[in-house]
Amino acid sequence: MWIILGVAAIITAILNVVWSIRNKNAKGFRFISLSLTALTLCAFYSANAKWVINEDWFALMDVVPTMSKALWVLTIVSILINSISLFKESDR
Repeated sequence: MWIILGVAAIITAILNVVWSIRNKNAKGFRFISLSLTALTLCAFYSANAKWVINEDWFALMDVVPTMSKALWVLTIVSILINSISLFKESDR
């Protein structure tokens, strides 16, 4: 589930930038993208909690170390991409 939410967050972030460049109102895409980013993090945390409850330590050892770093990077990138439209609006 978190992969689907993450891909949707990336798509809406790109739409945010494209609409902002075309001088259209991109506030909706910005909100949706940041919301999907937050939901992605929550879904990943929920999956990890389920693995802990099921005592699936191999899944945790396999996925969490790599994906925790990736989620930090992708969250920062999402914030930066979505901030492009904010700076674009302030230039008008």
